[in-house]
Amino acid sequence: MSLGDDHGYGEAGSRGGDDGTYGGTGQTRTRLPEQQGGGVYGGARRGRQSSSRSLVTVVGVVVLLIAAIAFANRSGDDSENSDTSGDKTESSATAPSGKEPVGTKSAGIPSGFAHSEQGVESAAANYTAALVSADILKPTRRTEIVRQVFAADKVSALQRNLDQVYDKAFLDKVGLDENGDAPKGDLYVSRTMPVGARTTDYSDRTATVEVWCTGVYGMTGESSDNPVTSDWFTMTLKLRWTDGDWKVDSFSQKEGPAPVNGDNRVSTSDEISKAVEEYGGFTYAR
Repeated sequence: MSLGDDHGYGEAGSRGGDDGTYGGTGQTRTRLPEQQGGGVYGGARRGRQSSSRSLVTVVGVVVLLIAAIAFANRSGDDSENSDTSGDKTESSATAPSGKEPVGTKSAGIPSGFAHSEQGVESAAANYTAALVSADILKPTRRTEIVRQVFAADKVSALQRNLDQVYDKAFLDKVGLDENGDAPKGDLYVSRTMPVGARTTDYSDRTATVEVWCTGVYGMTGESSDNPVTSDWFTMTLKLRWTDGDWKVDSFSQKEGPAPVNGDNRVSTSDEISKAVEEYGGFTYAR
């Protein structure tokens, strides 16, 4: 889901901003698939954007690329793994740093990030996943998230803003009750997966990090008017080193970069619910 959609953040249709127009897990732009004998779930397929022949060609190229990369990585194992002490982050913007992930959590959110560029990128990725989650719509859980993610002097103002945004009218709109719970038998889904992160500004005290994300958002249920769909966006977080950890001062969001949609079969509501309940999230480390 895109932060800021359909709930009055910033300008109309815009994402959350740095000036108090904070984001959360708002209503997504619902893209209804073509229906084939049923609701929006259960076998419907998205329309093809190109011919079957073109799709087969693209898939073939992707398979070859994956095979080539796997072979290259395997053939280079002996030379690359002979020295594990070096820092290989310079080889690629998306290369892992080799740093251990955090070993502690507070309010269910990773904490105790390293005082470094790798640490602040790990913090930004984990905080993004928390801020764009289904939990942010639950009043009690929202308070815990805000206190853990944001700098202490930002908490009160942000808490008021989010409580106003996620009021009863908003919760009704997305099909949730006043506690942020879905109707019996349904499941509200809001899970964000950071794809990569980069630091655009860094000092010992402050940093700016961009986190490229994808995610799945919406309500399961055969009669859902807001079926689970996906989105791509980039979150920009300004963080500060305070009280021995990285905390967020402010953040904003923009669309994309988004790839061409695939021709995947649309899963049933039950399949989506089961996947969300059975597959846990990650602690993200740079």
